[in-house]
Amino acid sequence: IEKYKKLPDLLNKSGEITARSGIQFAYHNHDFEFEKFDEEQMIYDFILKNTSPNLVKMELDLYWITKAGLDAVEYFNNYPGRFPLWHVKDMRKDTKDFAEVGNGIIDFENIKKKKKKAGLEYWFLEQDSSDNDIFDSILISKKYIDRNHYFFQ
Repeated sequence: IEKYKKLPDLLNKSGEITARSGIQFAYHNHDFEFEKFDEEQMIYDFILKNTSPNLVKMELDLYWITKAGLDAVEYFNNYPGRFPLWHVKDMRKDTKDFAEVGNGIIDFENIKKKKKKAGLEYWFLEQDSSDNDIFDSILISKKYIDRNHYFFQ
């Protein structure tokens, strides 16, 4: 808990240093940030509430927030403009393992509608692991994104 209490200051200082070099600092989540920090809030919310929106942007991983049982859109609404970067992945319903985009349960259609609210600037297609050849999986995801014009309209 003591380390988490210090994290916002570390992230803000990192943002100050990178800003002086003309670089925007961003923080990428996994699922453990959605564990309870104390009895009232999660680690991720603590980070968002205690970091500067100008110094610390969020690189939201759509898979990890979904695996934690939370809704990315709710975060976009609660913290508008904080999420200029997204990791685009999908999740299998039965095992919660990684899936090719379009072959899982993540509601990309709803997420896409909130990209302006989120502050989306860049997104990254990612395939952490796969039962298939990893490059075949990336191609499956890319084709799905291309067919559905995700994130570009």
